[in-house]
Amino acid sequence: MDIIKLLFVGDIVGSVGRKALKETLPYLKNKYLPDFVVVNGENAAAGKGITKDIAHDFFNQGVHAITMGNHTWDKKEIFEFIDDEQRLIRPANFPQGTPGRGYTVIKNQQKKKLAVINIQGRTFLPAIECPFQTVDRIVDKVKSESNCIFVDFHAEATSEKIAMGWYLDGKVSAVVGTHTHVQTHDEVILPNGTAYVTDVGMVGSSEGILGMERTAVIKKFLTQLPVRFNADNGKWHFHALLIEIDEKTGNSNKVKLIRIYENQVIID
Repeated sequence: MDIIKLLFVGDIVGSVGRKALKETLPYLKNKYLPDFVVVNGENAAAGKGITKDIAHDFFNQGVHAITMGNHTWDKKEIFEFIDDEQRLIRPANFPQGTPGRGYTVIKNQQKKKLAVINIQGRTFLPAIECPFQTVDRIVDKVKSESNCIFVDFHAEATSEKIAMGWYLDGKVSAVVGTHTHVQTHDEVILPNGTAYVTDVGMVGSSEGILGMERTAVIKKFLTQLPVRFNADNGKWHFHALLIEIDEKTGNSNKVKLIRIYENQVIID
């Protein structure tokens, strides 16, 4: 059985998250020998958005594709390169005519192929096009190129994420939640072969709140006044997911959470 190994890295937050990726990715690539590495980069630039230099730095480290989310447009320079960079994808259910693309098919040196789809939820997030109907249309398109299909579902509500997992069971290889930055321990392979987890977690400061400076976040809760959130500079933690996919059927046969903490014993 021919297997595709996918390493998916949760939301990378700020310079601490980028540092954690640089320090951890070589170890993980050596340990697991993934065919593809995909990361969520929507918080990579100071906690909001991504820049061209950061995206290229990720690619130079061996990342094959970058998914995004609701902070896609927070760094305005993205408009200058998103149309030309096929390895960078934003949520596919953004309004029609939005720059960029919502899915891509990546190929490695061994000519293995993986379709990567980015979708954003609508519960507690802006009311955009239906993620369920949108992903249906894309799956039908990419099936002709690869049976191995990975979906990053960038959503707030756990119910919406779980619903998407069940909805796509047997249609795609994996549905992995991002956005809430807290790794959930509900990883499972659903009955029809789709790997699922509600949230893969984040890569960034473990001493902040969801990667941001905790003093500002607490002040917001206490006062309800406008507060500027900045990415925290504390010690990092690293959350990711390893998925093994049957290249012929597109079904997943293994899903494994990864947690690594700076200066602590590795738990993976």
